[in-house]
Amino acid sequence: MAAIPLLRLSLSPPPQKTLRSTISIHPLRSNILSLSPPQSLSLRSNSAAQSRRRTIISASNNSTPVTDRLISAAAYFFPFFNGLQYGRFLFAQYPRTLGLALEPLLPLLSFYRSIPYASYLAFLLLYIGVVRNTNASRYARFNAMQAVVLDVLLVLPMLVQRIFNPGPHGIGGKILMISHNVIFVFVVICFVYSLVFSILGRTPKLPLVGDAAGRQF
Repeated sequence: MAAIPLLRLSLSPPPQKTLRSTISIHPLRSNILSLSPPQSLSLRSNSAAQSRRRTIISASNNSTPVTDRLISAAAYFFPFFNGLQYGRFLFAQYPRTLGLALEPLLPLLSFYRSIPYASYLAFLLLYIGVVRNTNASRYARFNAMQAVVLDVLLVLPMLVQRIFNPGPHGIGGKILMISHNVIFVFVVICFVYSLVFSILGRTPKLPLVGDAAGRQF
């Protein structure tokens, strides 16, 4: 009779592993499963933050008042008109092409040059009337200050030219011609870039000039 319980014990199936033991065998899988929800939440939060950032940027570009855009765009005509003197060599070399490009601006340029001390008056108007005007927006003040800084920088090459007074011929004349052409191309690029960005309500930031203008605020 005692052999029957022993026989039953020997024929009984081995005990199955519990769920807790199987989970403990694979700790890496359990860690991955436990970490996946926070990772998905972080990805969702990052995408939501990027979408909010794009919305804020687009709203700031579209919310610039029209008056600030016009003031900013008009401010860049000041250094552009004063920088046309550096294009005398290119105007002599390509009179027809550059003449056609500047033909729409000739009435405004003629009016500007007809005013006595127009450069000084424009400088005072921008600096006192816009830059130092606390009632004006920061957008208009920054663009006006950037235009003023650009115009001040354009005075420096003329001072260097008057000090050294290179002749029209020889190495000095070639250096003078190349430097004037480079400055003129730089002025035109800055003018077109700043004018388009101001009309669109975006902030144009010129190299070196933008940093100097930003320190004033």
